[in-house]
Amino acid sequence: MRKRVMICVAACLYYSGCVKLARWWTQRQKSYFIVLNYHTASSGNLRQHMLYLRRHYHVMHLENALATAASSSPGSDRRTPLVLTFDDGYHDNYTHAFALARELQVPITIFLIPGYIESGNRFWWLSKNHLVKHTQVEKVSVEGKIYHLHQPVERQALLQVIDTHLRHAPSVAQRETFLLAMHEALAVPVAITPEEDATRPLMWAEIREMQQSGEVSFGAHTMHHPILSYLTDQQEVQREIQECRVALEQQLERPVRAFAYPVGQRAHIGERVTQAVQQAGYDWAFTTLYGFNTRQSNRYLLRRIEADVNQHWLVLAVEAAGLWSFFSRLRWLPGIRAYINKNPQK
Repeated sequence: MRKRVMICVAACLYYSGCVKLARWWTQRQKSYFIVLNYHTASSGNLRQHMLYLRRHYHVMHLENALATAASSSPGSDRRTPLVLTFDDGYHDNYTHAFALARELQVPITIFLIPGYIESGNRFWWLSKNHLVKHTQVEKVSVEGKIYHLHQPVERQALLQVIDTHLRHAPSVAQRETFLLAMHEALAVPVAITPEEDATRPLMWAEIREMQQSGEVSFGAHTMHHPILSYLTDQQEVQREIQECRVALEQQLERPVRAFAYPVGQRAHIGERVTQAVQQAGYDWAFTTLYGFNTRQSNRYLLRRIEADVNQHWLVLAVEAAGLWSFFSRLRWLPGIRAYINKNPQK
């Protein structure tokens, strides 16, 4: 139900001409540039997304878009610059996003996590579901509380406990120690299974192949993807940011100038984190805060629009045009959202 309502609303906005008008208005601003934020690339509508975006926007590599937005003299292509970014470096960024980027000649930028590339381990945020799904025990004790895993309510409670520990870990070492302990307690092997191939981390050979194609550029996303504002040691914050850049530049043999904050909302960043990014020598840093960017935007708090390959292309068109945010300010979309919340997805 929710998905159908969103598509219907998007279709009304698109075919009424509202999306076209919003694109025209953005184009007239000249200094605007849009950055979309994807993660995984497979099992969705990425082809339709790319075809739509290629037609209506000037899709560019990240650094080129930033340079164009900062320039006072527009180029020959008057369409609004737009960048497709993918966070984390999932394997399907190679098998799907890269394949489409080459076929359709649509450049993309991927923010990488070298620690996971080196280890090949499962990304920590995928671990909670994997652990509970594949557990070989009927009950487990965590922090003195026993969870009976045959009961759905207690399974869900355990998922929340695991997520809280991993997400709010005060150090990477403590996060990994807790994760290993949960694997042992739940009797789940650490190794990635064949069914997880699409979501495993990229390998260096795949990354180099993408770079050599000229269709893919890369940025930094910390060494091990902690939520930086939750780390208690400022030196660890600096290491996560600095060592990521060093590792990527050694492997890619080119400067890495852009950084993306893990999770990336205001609560996950903070002033000490932005200072660490500047000290590490990056020229730009990207949040997950919604919005467009201009040449006046803070270079270390640049905004992105969340995108998902499972979105219908009409929904993406409305998102890229900035209309969801516009109508929210007019108190129109909250009414739609209230209707959706009363009619859960079937």
